[in-house]
Amino acid sequence: MNRRRHATAAITMICALTVLASPALTLQAAAAPLPPPPPKKTLEEVRQEIDALYRQAAVATDAYNLAEEKSKEQSAEIVRVAVMIVEGREKIEALKAKAGATARAQYRNGGLPDGAQLVLTNDPQLFLDNAGRLKAGAKATTDLLGEMTRTQAQLDVYATDAGVNWTKLEANRVRQAQAKKEIDGKIAAAKKLESELAAEERERLRRLEELALSRAQTTWLGTGVLAGLKGDTTPAAKKAIEFATAQIGKPYVWGAEGPDSYDCSGLTQLAWGTAGRPIPRTSQEQWRLLPRVDIKDMRPGDLIVYFKDASHIGMYVGNGTIVHAPRPGRNVTLTGAGSMEILGVVRPA
Repeated sequence: MNRRRHATAAITMICALTVLASPALTLQAAAAPLPPPPPKKTLEEVRQEIDALYRQAAVATDAYNLAEEKSKEQSAEIVRVAVMIVEGREKIEALKAKAGATARAQYRNGGLPDGAQLVLTNDPQLFLDNAGRLKAGAKATTDLLGEMTRTQAQLDVYATDAGVNWTKLEANRVRQAQAKKEIDGKIAAAKKLESELAAEERERLRRLEELALSRAQTTWLGTGVLAGLKGDTTPAAKKAIEFATAQIGKPYVWGAEGPDSYDCSGLTQLAWGTAGRPIPRTSQEQWRLLPRVDIKDMRPGDLIVYFKDASHIGMYVGNGTIVHAPRPGRNVTLTGAGSMEILGVVRPA
């Protein structure tokens, strides 16, 4: 009997220990091995990723600048149309006053104009003398009514134009806001990538950037592109170059047009504007609208447009060099004209 009691107690204890141990066993069985950490990017891969982000920010900056330029144009047009509406209303009021004076005169004469009173006479000569005056008066009244109708029609057109321009203005404001959001996001992502690097890695990254630019420039020069290029240029181009190179050291800020900071097309626009040649605001519009020249005919002052999307631009200053505003975190500087992918060359003047 005792042996049975002891066996039962032992079995009970073993079961209890099994129950207590089972959660730990279950957790241990359920725990999956951790996945291996993703392979660390090389500095060159980081450099390329950062470069791509800043390129995307540059495209969005062009979109922002174009929307801003269009908004300015539409705001000015709305003001112009508003002035015309005010002038048209004042003209309508003047015409109404004139028509009212004519109507009151007819009322005083029993509904007949002054000329008609003179025509209604028994004297034939007097009748003939005043018939022409009556005809002229009738024509004046008809002309007055016609002018009122035309003025009112113009007011309707102006009101429609104002509405159209207001709609365009609002659409461009939306585009600006979207572009700003994208720009801020791309720049923040690029800065985050850089901030995650140690100080020594950041310095190596900077040297890698310089090396990539230098290699591209060397390859470009190796084609013999500078052979036959002339150094002479126009007085306006010299003024533009003097202005642009005087900005060296000032920071790149997207959307900036000077005088303390610039983006790439803001620099070229103000430089040529200072030289007396207004040009479009964005690098894409400068590429689209300015006269193009073959690279073998390039001369100082010409603008070199970069990348297939025309998202960057710089001013050629001679000896295979451009002055440009590179990207956020960098200053206006001189660099090799062939250090980036060239799309083409345009000449403001």
